[in-house]
Amino acid sequence: MIAKWRDSANLRRLGICMGIALILAIMTGPQGRSGQPSYGIRQALAPSRIVTFFVVGLALWGIATVWRRYGDRIDDLFRPAKATSDAVFARPVVRYPTYVGLLIFILWFPNMFSEYWQGVLSQNIGVYVLLALGLNVVVGFAGLLDLGFIAFFAIGAYTTAYFTGTLPTAPPFTLNPFFIIPIATGAATLAGVVLGTPTLRLRGDYLAIVTLGFGEIILLLAINLDSITNGSRGAFGVATFSVHLGPIDYEWGLAPMPYWYLLVIAGTLIFILFTLLENSRVGRAWTAIREDEVAAAATGIPTVKYKVLAFAIGASTSGFAGVLFATQYGFVSPGTFAFSASILVLVVVIFGGMGSLIGSIVGAATIQWAIFFLRKHDIVQQEDIYMYLGALLIVMMIFRPQGMIPSRRRAREIGLAEKGIGGADAMGAPAGSPTT
Repeated sequence: MIAKWRDSANLRRLGICMGIALILAIMTGPQGRSGQPSYGIRQALAPSRIVTFFVVGLALWGIATVWRRYGDRIDDLFRPAKATSDAVFARPVVRYPTYVGLLIFILWFPNMFSEYWQGVLSQNIGVYVLLALGLNVVVGFAGLLDLGFIAFFAIGAYTTAYFTGTLPTAPPFTLNPFFIIPIATGAATLAGVVLGTPTLRLRGDYLAIVTLGFGEIILLLAINLDSITNGSRGAFGVATFSVHLGPIDYEWGLAPMPYWYLLVIAGTLIFILFTLLENSRVGRAWTAIREDEVAAAATGIPTVKYKVLAFAIGASTSGFAGVLFATQYGFVSPGTFAFSASILVLVVVIFGGMGSLIGSIVGAATIQWAIFFLRKHDIVQQEDIYMYLGALLIVMMIFRPQGMIPSRRRAREIGLAEKGIGGADAMGAPAGSPTT
């Protein structure tokens, strides 16, 4: 009996949950003291703390075990209700009014919160939603691992700073940020094409290394080209959006709500366009490349062409987000575009669900809200936040690799891969191979 329990999945799951509890206890413990290197760990593992965390670990194990055993039955219970709701929602007379009502609610609901949280919504959550939607095209739709995605965000922001006359190098003419949007988007798209055309013949880890290098190159250029970018001091005084048409004379200013309205409208348009793109011939080509690039090429799909297209579209969205970021904050600094920012966007996409546009939105909103909530209430130290994000990513990969709100297609791929049928991405090992 003991041997059977030792070899069972229940015991392994219990060990994982207890390990997670132990790591959390150490991560949330106090700092060490000078001359007492073990002080922090001893305090973190004090009986009064460790018992609480082990109880949390047991609860996590219980939830995971119950879901493993009865998850299918729970799904069966809710399946008829879900089928009925899907059938009702499929009717245009129900679906479109629901979309309109949801859009009106999203535009209005920040008024329920303080100005601080309104700023978080417009300056951070909204911008990261756009970044997540763009990276989802690259990682989720086409299955390409991009570790330097934030570089296109930097290109959009610095293009905005340049054409508003806030960089040391004067532009030939200054522009309203509305007119900078197509220029910055085009610059980011061009950068995506220039990067993608020679490098997207690579796959897997090699492609990830190249994109990582590109992101670091853009960051170092922003820091070292002092005469152009103002170096590490950054650019201050970026102009805000404004409209001057006849009797209409309006400037966005510092209030967060006008930017929120602009972000929601732009994000809705991008969401609709990406949804149409996903269900088009291009989206089906991306799916074929993601599932098996070799098979896609064998069926006549020009894989390099479609991968460059995914890179360019994702980069354009990131460049547009850079414009909105620069005009809201009023300054551009190289520190904003560090490698950790690329990882944060990637975590958002994985957490929400690769290949799911709704998942990208929910992931960006959840993680960004959690980060600022922890900061505001001083629950964790600023330098520890990325450690927590790394732990979250590990937990997601173990317990829910498809993400919180996965696309149906992606969830089906991962489910089949877990059963040994095919691979979950273009680099997945064939069933039966030694690495399966």
